[in-house]
Amino acid sequence: MPAHWEGMPADWQGMPPPQPEWWIWEDYFGIQTSVNAGALFGLGHGYAGVFALLSIVAAIGIALWVFRYGAGHDLLLTLALACVMAGIVGNLYDRLGFWQAPGTPAVWPKLVRDWILVRYHGHTWPNFNIADSLLVCGSGLLLWHGFGRHDQEPKAPAQPKE
Repeated sequence: MPAHWEGMPADWQGMPPPQPEWWIWEDYFGIQTSVNAGALFGLGHGYAGVFALLSIVAAIGIALWVFRYGAGHDLLLTLALACVMAGIVGNLYDRLGFWQAPGTPAVWPKLVRDWILVRYHGHTWPNFNIADSLLVCGSGLLLWHGFGRHDQEPKAPAQPKE
């Protein structure tokens, strides 16, 4: 454990506000907790139930695509869908309130916890979390798969078991 972490209380970042930035790389990369009641950059504030339902539908769709319709035979596609699924599960965990600590005010459930802070030359990117990063990486891999792999012979879809 780095020396500057020693003696830090277990709840050192707690719930926002106000929590100061804790820099890992001064003025570029740090940790600061925040919560997001919407989706991308806070859009859709107040529709946490809709986002939770869409997450469940997407997770079912991905499972069907991989296990029933043969996406599992393509390594890049499987990796992309695994990243998306991990991001869905991570944000859904928060959105359903499973992370809620005892005694937390009732207003906190259905919010996603964001904690990664990135700043460059005075511009601060909206806080995000690992689930968000996995969703972005998985989406990028899906785009790469969809637009960049036309040189291979398409594989026949798996036949459903009867």
